[in-house]
Amino acid sequence: MVIIKSKAEIELMRKAGRVAGECLSEMMKLVKVGVTPNEINQACHEWTVSRGYTPAPLNYNGFPKSLCISVNDVVCHGIPDNREFQDGDIVNLDVTPIVEGFHGDTNATVFVGKVKPEAEKLVEATRISMWKGINQVKPGATLGDIGHAIQSYAEKQGYSVVLEYCGHGIGKGFHEDPMVSHVGKPGQGLKLRAGMTFTIEPMINLGQRFVWEDQKDGWTVRTRDKSLSAQFEHTVLVTETGVEVLTLREGEVPLA
Repeated sequence: MVIIKSKAEIELMRKAGRVAGECLSEMMKLVKVGVTPNEINQACHEWTVSRGYTPAPLNYNGFPKSLCISVNDVVCHGIPDNREFQDGDIVNLDVTPIVEGFHGDTNATVFVGKVKPEAEKLVEATRISMWKGINQVKPGATLGDIGHAIQSYAEKQGYSVVLEYCGHGIGKGFHEDPMVSHVGKPGQGLKLRAGMTFTIEPMINLGQRFVWEDQKDGWTVRTRDKSLSAQFEHTVLVTETGVEVLTLREGEVPLA
């Protein structure tokens, strides 16, 4: 069932979104050569709980850490470890604090030191792809409009879109209906209504779209051809007139 938020719930979603954006901004500052994902995990955990909030990823279906950190060919759900970041890595940080019972979910891919031009172009194209999808959100639009905008832009740049993982409704639950695919056809799928809150979080690969899940930990998803993968995510609200990006970070400029 698609959940339409009340005015009171929307205010709580706004707060959760602001907190998520603030948390991500602080964690992004920590990504440097020689730092480990576990160090950022500890920082994220302390930042969250010291403010009275809860890191949703921790113990979610057995996930062992307070955020996901996905490096290079890891598409999503990377488990923080002790591998030091290397010059040229691309690193995705995915945070989800629970604030007064509501979830704020956001992620971004950042550079470690100097990256190769192909990595820089992939990351920028992924960021733009997310915004292309966000800019489709308004009452009466469809999920297919969002997916089509993302897919058509990414594929035009020569990249592929991961199909197996998608955005999702969010609120009191970490993952609610609807599922938000990052591919689609205009006018198809669920019609959007004011009060819906969901994530848009495309995963874009430099190579082919195919991925595999590491059975050793049951979480880490990698590109099958070992190519780079990037991701960006925001939690959005469908308003009466368009879209509000709940997790927008201070200083972040939306794509017109």
